[in-house]
Amino acid sequence: MKVKAGKVVEYVLLLGLSAVLLWLAFRSVNWSEFWTDLKTCRWEWVVAMMLLQCLITLMRGERWRLMMRPLTKDLTVRETYDAYAICYLANLAFPRSGEVVRCGLIAETRKTHFEGALGSVVIERTWDIICTFLCCIPLLFFGRFRDYLNEKLFAPMASSMHLGWLWTALAAVAVIAGIYFLIRANKERISRSKAGSAILGFFRKMWSGIKATFTMERKWAFFAYTILIWVSYWLCSLWTIYAIPAADGIGGWDALFLMVVGSLGWIIPVPGGFGAYHGILSVTLMTIYGFSQTSSLAFAAVSHEAQVVQMLVIGLISLVSWGIARSRRKAAAKAAETSTESTTSTE
Repeated sequence: MKVKAGKVVEYVLLLGLSAVLLWLAFRSVNWSEFWTDLKTCRWEWVVAMMLLQCLITLMRGERWRLMMRPLTKDLTVRETYDAYAICYLANLAFPRSGEVVRCGLIAETRKTHFEGALGSVVIERTWDIICTFLCCIPLLFFGRFRDYLNEKLFAPMASSMHLGWLWTALAAVAVIAGIYFLIRANKERISRSKAGSAILGFFRKMWSGIKATFTMERKWAFFAYTILIWVSYWLCSLWTIYAIPAADGIGGWDALFLMVVGSLGWIIPVPGGFGAYHGILSVTLMTIYGFSQTSSLAFAAVSHEAQVVQMLVIGLISLVSWGIARSRRKAAAKAAETSTESTTSTE
């Protein structure tokens, strides 16, 4: 398989960006204080978080299997779990490659085709985006994030416009509605530009993904898994807070906020989220929670590296598991072929 030079250059640049982000995040760290923070970490909570991450991978694999039932009912829990774990492993090395890899692995079983598996990924990612937005809604009403937004954004905005909170909210709704109807009225003109076409295509795919979910078999099982997965993500965030002594005093709403912020660090396309995750989370902890730079980076490092280790371990185990299963499939296919040839020669 030939590797394009452009892809190599892109990967090297992303790797360099990750290194720069890590350097920027850690350049002023007090290393003595950093190691003290790690030594006082309550590692039992970190281990619990890592085990829960393994369970999340299993639930994601099972939810994905449900989504592919219209294409095939022959996929096993082990196959979708292994494909998902290997997907995470691939994403650590090559950003955005994991989705293609897991679809290719499932197609390799000959139980469904690559395009069908990729279509189910579009639906899955649609609901991940929706769930992220839903997690953001309560943050506007509860916790320190609300207080921070009130102090830094909403209050100055209302004051500068000499409007009350109700009128500010109504003005925001009016602006959103205006943008919607403006886009709808100029849809054809917008679709002629490359950027406009890409944006409209993104929202069309999201809408088709939402509609497809309500017509799938066992859709309520899909929604149950989705709720369990996102509650588990919140628990992982909360248990990370419990693990770090510097985070004593912050709780459930803060865990939800840090979960959303942390997800942004994984979205930025650098290998394994290195640098991006640490930078985003540490800046948030310093700005909103008043953490020192060193304590905030210790928090980010424990959270990120625990997830990376967990992904590496289950990914490598699943890689071996998949290799064994592949050998068995080849042996079974060869035995079936030999049996067919033997029957034909006898006749």
